Amino acid sequence: MLEQIDQLGTKAKSDLAGVSDADSLEQFRIKYLGTKGEIKGLMSQLKEVPPQQKPQFGQRANALRAEIQTLYDRRKTELGADAKSSDGPLLDATEPGLAPRLGRTHVITQTMDDLIEVFGRMGFEVAIGSEVEDGYHNFVALNIPEDHPARDPLDNFYLEGSGSGQPTQHLLRSQTSTIQIRVMETTEPPIRVIAPGRVYRPDEHDATHSSMFHQIEGLYVDRKVSMADLKTTLIQFAHAYFGSKAEIRLRPSFFPFTEPSAELDIKMCVKDKWDWVELGGCGMVDPNVFKAVGYDPEQWTGFAFGLGIERIAMRKYGITDIRWLYENDVRFLRQF
Repeated sequence: MLEQIDQLGTKAKSDLAGVSDADSLEQFRIKYLGTKGEIKGLMSQLKEVPPQQKPQFGQRANALRAEIQTLYDRRKTELGADAKSSDGPLLDATEPGLAPRLGRTHVITQTMDDLIEVFGRMGFEVAIGSEVEDGYHNFVALNIPEDHPARDPLDNFYLEGSGSGQPTQHLLRSQTSTIQIRVMETTEPPIRVIAPGRVYRPDEHDATHSSMFHQIEGLYVDRKVSMADLKTTLIQFAHAYFGSKAEIRLRPSFFPFTEPSAELDIKMCVKDKWDWVELGGCGMVDPNVFKAVGYDPEQWTGFAFGLGIERIAMRKYGITDIRWLYENDVRFLRQF
């Protein structure tokens, strides 16, 4: 078996000496140094070697491989870039290269960053919170009564062992309003924060609905805050993000955690056409919410708003199907 190693080494050196071009050099590499080459095949014969010769056989086989690899590398350098194969040069330096494609920020993250920057210029700080919440912060502290449809198990992702009638239940948060509660619990007013993040609702997936989407919540608490402050903030946001021609309108609505409440519509340009688009809800913070966090509603007032980030991105960029945002098709994502 040891003699076989010597014989293979002699044959390999002889064949390498006869190599004169790139094609034959590559054939040599495949025959001797490839994954199925003769030198690598020596190790498959180790099981046939007598036990007392196994260490010596392994050392000799490895030494042969290293020697042939060195001789191969040297011969390859000697042939160099001038070596000609039957099909032309080994390397065509005139062939145009392919520029590496750089990754880019996802359109949802881009939109979120832009919104944070716009509200940051108005003095809003960023707050974040857990995506797993308890029933108190997701419902009770937000003045959502126990019999409200928003608590229905069919409209929430309750975690195993959590019931819809228990304040200590846990669920995937259905709104980023939970963050405003936690901020107020730990912070003395005045407060001016925005809270972007993922929320979860068991909606059936279609062009405009998803069971996971993003919201950005805004909260401002101070003395003598009014609806005029809310409307001014939203006007400034619309102008900064959608352009100076953008308009807003507030339509009366109802939310348990704000009173009075309104739906926010923004007139924006979509595919060269200006139209009204609903982006979210807003209103003055309900006194019961202030009581839940220990604020005196006689001293403090505030407003809150919640905007759908996917809805903003889809309207701004003319995206007609929310599912495209999460299919990870690079042909689609490269557009933004």
